[in-house]
Formats: sequence, C-alpha cells, structure tokens
Amino acid sequence: MGDDIEDIRLRMEAAAEAMDFEEAGRLRDRLNLMRGGASASEAERADTSGIARQQPGRMGLGTSQQRMTPPPGWTPPRKPDPMTRGKGRKGRRNGD
Repeated sequence: MGDDIEDIRLRMEAAAEAMDFEEAGRLRDRLNLMRGGASASEAERADTSGIARQQPGRMGLGTSQQRMTPPPGWTPPRKPDPMTRGKGRKGRRNGD
C-alpha cells in the first residue's frame, strides 16, 4: 500500500469509479491532509469523520460566520412608521 500523494489520488479515483464513495471520501480527506503538510502516517491516523465542509457557493468573505437563530417565541420588533420619523414627543426635534 503506497503512501505517496499520487498513489492515494489514484486509489481515490478508483474507489469513486467503483461507487465506493465512503472509501473515496476517506482517501480525499487523507489526501487533503497530506497536501496541507501532514505526514502519511499522521494523515492515516487522523479522524476526519466529523469534519463539516463548506457548501458550494458559500465561499468568500464572511462565510465562516455562524447563522444566528432566535430563541423560541421571539418576534422581531415593529418597524418604525416612516411618517413620524424624526419627530419626538410634543413636536420637538432633537433637543430643541
């Protein structure tokens, strides 16, 4: 069993053609670790089962930010009435 990048790439492609996508995915993860600087033995021992990948089209600035979910029962506040914008109580404006 070879441990160089080209051999792993060929094995990954063969597994994908044989429709063994789980093995192809494991080999893909191992290949990515090795390309990132890990040794062959480190890449083989690494547990990549819990890695979440970016969705296609989600690459770019700000994509690693978490999506906030509001707590149960929360409703957004009402939008202000555009006809009363800038008017305070008793008709005063900004400290008049």
